[in-house]
Order: sequence, then C-alpha cells, then structure tokens
Amino acid sequence: INYWLFGIIKKSWEIIARKCELENKKIEKMLTEQLTGLGIREEHISGAIRKINLDISKPSHWKDDQIFKLTDYVRAISKPIIIAFNKSDKAPENLMEKRKELTKYIVIPCSAESELALSNAAEKGIISYTPGGNDFTILKKEGLSEKQIKALEYIREHVLQKYGSTGVQKCIDEAVRMLDLIVVYPVQDEHRLTDKEGRVLPDAHLIPRGSTAKDLAYKVHTDLGDHFIRGIDARSHRIIGADHQLKDGDIISIIADI
Repeated sequence: INYWLFGIIKKSWEIIARKCELENKKIEKMLTEQLTGLGIREEHISGAIRKINLDISKPSHWKDDQIFKLTDYVRAISKPIIIAFNKSDKAPENLMEKRKELTKYIVIPCSAESELALSNAAEKGIISYTPGGNDFTILKKEGLSEKQIKALEYIREHVLQKYGSTGVQKCIDEAVRMLDLIVVYPVQDEHRLTDKEGRVLPDAHLIPRGSTAKDLAYKVHTDLGDHFIRGIDARSHRIIGADHQLKDGDIISIIADI
C-alpha cells in the first residue's frame, strides 16, 4: 500500500513541487487533491509533514526517502491496518511468534472457522456462546456425536484457552476503535424504540465520531437527509437539530417532510 501511494505522489511530484514554490500553493492541499478519492484528508498530510519535520517552503528539495516516509505516515493515519493471523490454531508456533516482530501493526490471532462453528452451534441451540467470548457451554450434549464433541473441545483448547477468543470479534472491535466510530440506533417510534413494523432497535449504524443528526438521516436514506426537519433523542425525549452531534449509543428518531 505504501509503495502504491508513493507511486501516485511521485507521478506528478515535480509539477506539484514547482506549483507550490512558484505559485505559493500549500503542499498539503496539492497532495490532498492528488490523492482525492482515497479518503485522505488535508489534516492527515499536515500531521505527517509535522511529524517528520519537512520544509514545506521547498518541497522540490525533498528526497525520495523523505517522500516515502511521508507516505508511510499518511497511510498509517488515514488507512490503519489490522493483521488477522487466521488459522492460528493450525499455524506452527515459530510462525505465530513472528507476529511479535510486527510492532507497527495490531496483530490478532484468529480462527474464522472456529467462530463460524461456534456461531452455527449457538444458533441451533446446541451451545451457549457470545461472540468474542473466551468459552462456551454445551446445552445439548446428548444430541452430539463423539466427533462433534471432540471438535468443540478442540476449539476450546486450541483457540479459546490459548488466545482468549476466536479473534474475529476482537478484529471488529479494534477496527471500530481505530476508525473512531460510534454506534447509533435510528428508530421510528421513540417511545417503543421500534421501526414501523414493530421491531425493537432494528438497525445499528456505525458512523464517524462527530457526526450529526442530519448525517445519520442521510445514512438511513437520502430522502430523509434531503427533507430532514428535526430529530428526537429517544433517551431524553429532547428535540435535536440538524447540527446536533451524536454520541455513542444514541437512539434517534428522525422526522422528515416526506
């Protein structure tokens, strides 16, 4: 990813550097335009420039290794990476030890196959299991074959006891934290906390921290955003405006003129 971003920057680097110096343009703004569509904001680039102390008045003097270092910081800020070490229960120990060398990244041992098996068993009522949990309880042992019992015990010993979980939920939780997202619940009926079909808390939306009530309306449906009138905080029953910043766990009813 770093080399890919580096290649995009270098493609027009001489033109960008020359415009900054001759036309007094901001290097941060020029690079943001060059990387448009990649979710990289001007503050990401400004922060990276400050971090490695580059001279913004003379970008033409920046060497390739400095530009690559800039790219590395920009990527780390705008595109944080989680490495999921899948099939950790089957990987050799020496390979699993290598994850400690990846100090720049969050590395999580995983077993997606185990998570799927436990989730399916829980859905069928065979076991009691919460995603992300470090154990499970067998509810219907008499209905299991010896092979199925051995498979469950294998997961318990080689995955849950060894790594604390299957790692799948941990990857999700870590991604939400890294991206600084909050979860918000839109409802139609703020008293019963339901949608028009009577389902309680039917949807949960992950949105960036700092998002407003109107942002949530657009997230649910474009028409709700376009015709937004007000929102209602279901916890406090207060009316909130379009610019009201939402908090993690908010339950919001959106009123629109449609």
